Amino acid sequence: MDSGDSNTSALGLYMAESLNKHGIAYFHKVEPRMRTLKEKDDCPEILIPMRKVFKGTFIVVGGYDREDGNKVVDEDRADLVSYGRMFIANPDLPRRFELDAPLNKYNRETFYTDDPVAFLETTI
Repeated sequence: MDSGDSNTSALGLYMAESLNKHGIAYFHKVEPRMRTLKEKDDCPEILIPMRKVFKGTFIVVGGYDREDGNKVVDEDRADLVSYGRMFIANPDLPRRFELDAPLNKYNRETFYTDDPVAFLETTI
């Protein structure tokens, strides 16, 4: 998470091309779309070239909501969109998107734990 590269675009293209050589089924790209908790930033200069090069299913994630997710697929910048935090708080997320229903807010403190017993004791 604290790593970087001097040329992320070239590295991304190299990775996408290299994965093609091995018949990888999908490429899951985590975009650095969030500037702050409420401020999003699209990254088409990184996303589109990798999308064009990779031959399998191209999945993106990075703070997408219903509207953004539909847009990125409609614009052929991805095949699928992954919704992590929203899905944790809304296990029926596809249905809520279909109905344009309100979403539950997620609670980061309940996402992951290294002590499943303690987690169960606090949620039961």
